[in-house]
Amino acid sequence: MSVPTRTLGRNGPQVSGIGLGLMSFAGWYGQKDTSIETSLKFLDRAHEIGERFWDTADVYTGSEQRVGEWFRRSGKRSDVFLATKFAMRALPDGSRGVFNDPAWVKQACANSLERLGTDIIDLYYCHRIDDKTPVEHTVQAMADLKKEGKIRYLGLSECSAATLRRAHAVHPISAYQVEYSPLFLDIESEQTEILKTCRELGITVIAYSPVGRGLLTGSIKSLSDLVENDWRRGVPKLTGDNFPKITALVEKIESIAKKHNATPAQICLAWVMAQGEDFIPIPGTTTIKYLEDNTNAINIKLSKEEVQELRKYANDTELPGDRYPAGGTSSLFRDAVPLK
Repeated sequence: MSVPTRTLGRNGPQVSGIGLGLMSFAGWYGQKDTSIETSLKFLDRAHEIGERFWDTADVYTGSEQRVGEWFRRSGKRSDVFLATKFAMRALPDGSRGVFNDPAWVKQACANSLERLGTDIIDLYYCHRIDDKTPVEHTVQAMADLKKEGKIRYLGLSECSAATLRRAHAVHPISAYQVEYSPLFLDIESEQTEILKTCRELGITVIAYSPVGRGLLTGSIKSLSDLVENDWRRGVPKLTGDNFPKITALVEKIESIAKKHNATPAQICLAWVMAQGEDFIPIPGTTTIKYLEDNTNAINIKLSKEEVQELRKYANDTELPGDRYPAGGTSSLFRDAVPLK
């Protein structure tokens, strides 16, 4: 099987039009850790159905190792377009810090290559911007890795538009990864100018959490459906008085889904892709059924009227509050420190 492709960046490679986010391999949503064998069967199925744009990160504990084990056992590394990320690492007190200095860029890459059991990363992202390193230094280190044959394409995630421009001036940036769904449209605003900048520079938008952290699937009817240690319980934008607004939006998405004999999640993915050929959603799951459903969403074509209808619903759903728990928002859309 094959999945229709889209171009990464202005002149980049063809990659699956829907990617596969692998953060949930690490249990970030509070689910019990799945066995390695279960994870490998999941990746077997992803490969089998043509879902071969895989997105992980060094901070997704255990994810890179499992992908690497799949490569080792299958011998099919060359079939997969592999993206991973650096920048966040654990501190002695158990918290996470953000590090963009050139020495860490290169060390983090070496660490990821070892865990993944490969000699090259197809797309390497700076996951977050720190508060002490000029982005020019970070991107130059990434460009050096490319010259050394350790990475192929460069990406950034959740930086400001101005920082993205500065980075692109050092070396072309192929992808910008950011949270985007009917719940989170921040990149379109005049305040961020992210989408405007990406389109001006020919950078593809890689949309993570395109189904609203799972809350737009229709399967979560109340916060009690989330296990106690699910980190979404601490997200202001998703909780409190906002939750009923989200469920109301889901009902409207379901009305569109019925017309296509589709799920709400598939409609969200189709809607993200309908924003332009420069959008690639990367939904995450550890369930084969949802993997198949997500991948099949690429075949759903919404009418112009349906795209506009869902946009109106999204615009009318006002959700005050931050989209990360306390302490997680300071690095979003951050400006890198000036180059001196």
